Amino acid sequence: MLTVTGLTKRFGSATAVHDVSFTIQPGEILGLIGQNGAGKTTTFRMLLNLLQADHGNMTWNDQPLSLLSRETIGYLPEERGLYPKMTVVDQICFFGELHGMKRAAVMAVLDQWLDQFQVKGKPTDLVKDLSKGNQQKVQLIAAMIHNPQFIILDEPFSGLDPVNAGLLEAGIRRLRDAGSAIIYSSHDMGNVEAISDKLVMLKNGEVDFIRCSQ
Repeated sequence: MLTVTGLTKRFGSATAVHDVSFTIQPGEILGLIGQNGAGKTTTFRMLLNLLQADHGNMTWNDQPLSLLSRETIGYLPEERGLYPKMTVVDQICFFGELHGMKRAAVMAVLDQWLDQFQVKGKPTDLVKDLSKGNQQKVQLIAAMIHNPQFIILDEPFSGLDPVNAGLLEAGIRRLRDAGSAIIYSSHDMGNVEAISDKLVMLKNGEVDFIRCSQ
């Protein structure tokens, strides 16, 4: 279980996140919502140890979250980061290997993931030749192909049409049903309410409310 307690981050005199607390169980989806500047991305970066919190604790099964191995975490950043001159297969294998997978292990499940997200074209196509939507789906696959225990998705629905958003929702549910703990941010309340087991609203860097689905 992920436990976040009293998380606080300041930049100079400005407080970006203040006293944020929540939990996520394995097999649970938490939607982190709020306007731009509410503190969602800053919270994610602290969870990933990309930013050091000024105060607060983050633990995974009662151990410091920073001790989690890269094989355990999946991350889709808000700023997408694909290599346009790589092929789809090489791109996904590259990210899989970063998370401890062997290329053969990636190849064994690649077609299943491409079919699940209905990525158009061939695995040997260059990333730069894909549509924006298909590029985003490739990056989503790259973030999740190693079946991580803990997944952070920053605005995963951004730029996706309703069909592709539905495919992503189904993919997130499958990972949840397999036992992953998932936290994601979104501006689309329709997506959030459709798949979240728990909602956390941030307002001006603080928790405004926490709501669990019935």
